[in-house]
Amino acid sequence: MNRHAIVSTRIGELTVVASGDALVGIYFPHHWVKPGPLGERVEASDPLIAAVVEQLSSYLDGSLQRFSLPVVLHGDSFQQQVWAVLAEIPYGETTTYGEIAARLGMGPSAAQAVGKAVGQNPVSIVVPCHRVVGKNGSLTGYAGGLKRKQFLLELEEPVGARLF
Repeated sequence: MNRHAIVSTRIGELTVVASGDALVGIYFPHHWVKPGPLGERVEASDPLIAAVVEQLSSYLDGSLQRFSLPVVLHGDSFQQQVWAVLAEIPYGETTTYGEIAARLGMGPSAAQAVGKAVGQNPVSIVVPCHRVVGKNGSLTGYAGGLKRKQFLLELEEPVGARLF
């Protein structure tokens, strides 16, 4: 059974959704993909939700580069493949929708389908969909909005480097 908490972070309120001992969702206000059943609202002191909040805070203050949370992703097989590629994008690096399509053995025309799957990612930030940019390096859609995406990418920049 799902449970959720609304937590305050450096980038605004997030709805954190857990099921059993796994994280199943992190949603921004006005997220374009609505979460499934949120379940009971719990306090942020729930052990799993507290761990998510702690790691998000550490990531957002620049002291954590890789999350170590139990995550269960619900989606079709194509989404699962795309999300697995997202999870492998190193901290501080970006890729494009077309590069993900190529990595999955698909042609450039699959970039749009990849983009749709990226947009369906239920655990923003933890599965780093913000690290996917347009083919010319431009910022493209992000459920948290482009200002948050830019903030997250700048947070991950090596000192003295610029992505854009």
